[in-house]
Amino acid sequence: MPAAAQQQLTHRGKGHGWGSGTGRTTPPAQRGALRIADRVLARIAWLAAREALATAAGDPPRVKVTRSQGTALVRVGVDLPFPSDLAALAATVQAAVADQVSALAGVPVREVTVVVERLLPIAGPTADRAVEG
Repeated sequence: MPAAAQQQLTHRGKGHGWGSGTGRTTPPAQRGALRIADRVLARIAWLAAREALATAAGDPPRVKVTRSQGTALVRVGVDLPFPSDLAALAATVQAAVADQVSALAGVPVREVTVVVERLLPIAGPTADRAVEG
């Protein structure tokens, strides 16, 4: 970094920097606000759902996130293998999405709705076609 730029970064005298009340000693609530876009929450939820279903075949999860009163409401559409324990797989997705969105974005998750949109037969004579729901 050039010396002039370094000096500008380290010199925070009166009239320099972003303005008064923006330094490290100012409490975060007084410095401004942080807003994480819904699409970022949706991406985190998508990655969490995909990871939770790593062994399942089918299309990637479909995710929609909305907010209400400062909390996230997440809808995840998934394809699941059949026969399998659908409730357990859905619960795994639900827990992973809620945990990851809360932990990584700091946004409380009020509800994660998992919708099984397709069943994918894993063996047998009907394995060539998916069962639509």
